Order: sequence, then structure tokens, then C-alpha cells
Amino acid sequence: MKVSEHKYKLAVLVGPTAVGKTAISVNAAARLNAEIISGDSMQFYRYMDIGTAKISPADMAAADGTFIPHHLINIIDPNEPFSVADFQEKAAELIEDISARGKLPFIVGGTGLYVSALTEGYNLNDSIGEDADFRTAKNLEYAKKGGEALLTELTAIDPITAAKLHANDSRRIIRALEIYHITGKPMSEQAGKSETPYQCKIICLNMDRRKLYERINKRVDIMVENGLVEEVENLLKCGYSSQLKPLQGLGYRQIIDYLQGNTTLLEAVEIIKRDTRRFAKRQLTWWRHHPTVQWLNKDEFAKENELLDHICKAYNTL
Repeated sequence: MKVSEHKYKLAVLVGPTAVGKTAISVNAAARLNAEIISGDSMQFYRYMDIGTAKISPADMAAADGTFIPHHLINIIDPNEPFSVADFQEKAAELIEDISARGKLPFIVGGTGLYVSALTEGYNLNDSIGEDADFRTAKNLEYAKKGGEALLTELTAIDPITAAKLHANDSRRIIRALEIYHITGKPMSEQAGKSETPYQCKIICLNMDRRKLYERINKRVDIMVENGLVEEVENLLKCGYSSQLKPLQGLGYRQIIDYLQGNTTLLEAVEIIKRDTRRFAKRQLTWWRHHPTVQWLNKDEFAKENELLDHICKAYNTL
């Protein structure tokens, strides 16, 4: 990450899925003279629009008609790798460019690891080598035993890293095990932090849990109505493997199970809703451990304009 002699101002809006970050961020960006950088790791991928709730070009226009540029959306194909370190590098370049043009960089998204890695200056473990034989063996073990078994193994040696990972995230679980295998030390003890070149204001948008879960359930129903099944079918027809990391993402793997005859569509939809609710809970847990986050409850504002005024006032203190 390039460190400037001065601190770049950086607005950050996070929060659980379906809380309403996208809509409020566009209108806030118009008031703040900002450009949005996606902090959602699933929105990097092309051809994956419905299941990721990706913003459409039409929705990039604020209420006053201002078009808000969005960055790091549709930048890679589903079979292309894109790591946290890649995100740090790309986002840093964008922040410098946006700032140089007199605008405010505005990170919006719910992927805690990616956003924290950027804002807190994580030094990641990319410099540690690889052990191809170990990785191959662990991939075979993952295929036979499943992710829970490897996550349990990781928990025994590195509970801090394991707590941040999902059982379906085979790549990161295996990498954490590989780092321990190579160095004899847990990943959590090796990934340090450097001074960040950013002056950040991080707001976590939240709302009543029951209302949030209702919004999640409704969003999943809308995704299915809008063609989620067809989107997944098209990805598979294009030759993308169902084992690719993006296609193992929330919403996609459940529809693949349905298409493979392992569940009914109704069952798949209910599992998506359940797993999305669990995901939202994990997102909130992540940010509760962040010491500088300003929490904002949507339910405390009678009108969206009042919420918008409050958010913009907070970011104007940068």
C-alpha cells in the first residue's frame, strides 16, 4: 500500500446486508461530492448481478439527478482470482485518484475483512511462500471431509483466524493452515499492521433485528422473482465451475444445489434466507470488535432525509 505524506480523507459506510447501504450511500455521495468504491467482495465479479444485489447503472443516480461513479464493480470474471491484497492495492490507487480530483473517496460495503484490511493497514501474509503438496493434500481433504473439518483443525491452532472464516471459504482456511505448516506460527500472529495513510470516518448502519430479517427475506424473494435461478444457470452454461469461490457464495451455492437436484427450489430459497440472516449477524459481530466505528440505528430517524442529514454531518467532520 502506498503511504502518502498526508492522510487521505476516507468515508466508510458498512453494515449488515439488506440494511439499505446502497440507496443511502448514493444520495450521501451526491451531497458530499464523493465517488463510491465498493467494499463488497462479491460485487467485483461480472455476470453475478442478481444474487449479489449489485447496483444498476440507473440506481447510481441520486435523488437530485447527480450520477455517482462506482468503482470496483464488475472488474473480474468469476474464474479470476482477487485477493484482499489486490483489493488493498486497487482501492489505494482509487483513493489517491479520487482525492486528487477534489472528491471524497467513499467506501461502501459489507465485507469486513476487505474494508478493515484497507482502513487499518493490514500487512498480509502474501510474502510467505507456498507448499504445493500440502495445499493439494488439503484440497483433497476438503473435498472428502468438508469445510467444517478443516475449520475445526484451524481452530485448534489459530482460533482468531478461524473465527473470521466460514466453512465454505476453502481457499482462506487452507492458506491459514499452510502458513502454520510452513512457519510454525498462526496467521493471526503474523499479519501485522502498518500506519494507515487514511483519515477514516466509519459508520455502521444498523436497524431492529426483526425488521432487518424481514428485509432479508423479502430481498431473497425478489432475487428469485428477478431471475436468480436463470442467472446461476447461465453461469454454469458459460462453463464456470460450480466449485469456484464466487459460485460457492451465499445464494449461488444453494441454487446450484437445487439445479443439481439436491433440494427443491422452496428449500433452497429458505436456506438462502436462513444463511443470509446468519451472515448479517456475523457482519454485525465483526464491526462490534472495531473500536472506532460510529453506530447508527435507522429506526431512530422518522424520515430518510433526517438519516441522510445525520450521515453527511458526520462525514463532514473529516
